[in-house]
Amino acid sequence: MTSVLLTAFKSYGPWSSNSSWLAMVELTKLISENLEVKTRLYSVDFKSLRKQLELDLEQNFDVALHLGQSPAASSLQLESIGLNVAGESGQLSENFTSLDADGPVAYRSSLPLDQWAIQLRQAGIPARLSYHAGTYLCNATLYWSQRIGEVRELETQSAFVHLPLAPSQVLSLDKDYATMSSEVAARGIRLLLKEIEDH
Repeated sequence: MTSVLLTAFKSYGPWSSNSSWLAMVELTKLISENLEVKTRLYSVDFKSLRKQLELDLEQNFDVALHLGQSPAASSLQLESIGLNVAGESGQLSENFTSLDADGPVAYRSSLPLDQWAIQLRQAGIPARLSYHAGTYLCNATLYWSQRIGEVRELETQSAFVHLPLAPSQVLSLDKDYATMSSEVAARGIRLLLKEIEDH
């Protein structure tokens, strides 16, 4: 049976919820019995994220599929590359640090993300391949997941998917944001899990 680590993030900043968590809640209604899926909810904090990833990845899953929200996204964004860079919004680039002093500049996911993006669109779910997961925790999750796997010689393949905000997150705001319902986002992630299950 294929084993999958599926992660989401807690709320942060001005957001009282996180679209990755909202989608995961919906997704639990759709998960196949042919998959062994372990779900995790991570804090929005570099130190605790690294520690939790190290603990979770010890189980040597077949795939680690990480979810996070992006207020700038209008579709599911399948992130291809994790950079060895740690920075926060509003921070000057000269103050960025590295995620791992001994690690490579970047890791690229070995999963067929470009094919997945096509399949999602064919299923009526907006999606695209993205080559840059930013410099904050979403990027750190993708980079560390692959770095830990390499150092510990794990079989785990990793990917990160950015989700748009859910409609419930923007109802009381004056600013316009693109949104995607948690149900649609969950269907998209379920399709990815089906691809993982089949291959």
